[in-house]
Amino acid sequence: MLITMHPKNPEPRLIKKVVDILQNDGVIAYPTDTVYGFGCSIFSKKGIDRIRQLKNLDPKKPISIVCHDLSDISKYAIVSNYAYRTMKRLLPGPYTFVLPATREVPRMMQNKQKQVGIRVPDSPISLSIVRELGHPIVTSSAQIPGHDLFSYPEDIEKVLGKSLDAVIDGGIVTGGHSSIVELREDSAVIIREGKGDVGLFE
Repeated sequence: MLITMHPKNPEPRLIKKVVDILQNDGVIAYPTDTVYGFGCSIFSKKGIDRIRQLKNLDPKKPISIVCHDLSDISKYAIVSNYAYRTMKRLLPGPYTFVLPATREVPRMMQNKQKQVGIRVPDSPISLSIVRELGHPIVTSSAQIPGHDLFSYPEDIEKVLGKSLDAVIDGGIVTGGHSSIVELREDSAVIIREGKGDVGLFE
């Protein structure tokens, strides 16, 4: 099912329709500020398992989450003063920040170090979905074995329409992955250089 939304001013009734899907263990493809992603509710084990199967991911590989703002992040991650200042300066934006997870984060979402990757993308559609849902969604790039990264929602619908509950058409999204940065007590470690400027951490 293709759901077309305005990329800057997503229609509330369509956001509610997507949230209803997520509340029932649904899996969606949706636009962020970097790439299209696969998403489900952070509390949907069925949804997370489906995304792992879709992408042929190792069950132990952690998956990041999307929060709608800094106050939301503090429920799911332990945020140092340095981390708070850094995220306040750079979010929303094309970064995934790796932080110590709180007990609110399901174990299957954490890495061995009990950390979680968190995004606040500069994408009105993503943020509207999370705000309406009331808790984070899982985010993993819309990429499956044998296919390049998807930039066009129509391509996702054509290839994966039967495997997803909805594909949200927010226009073409290009530009590559987010930059992944681990935020420690008072320093940052670059894990992956992507769309976000990592020179800001030097």
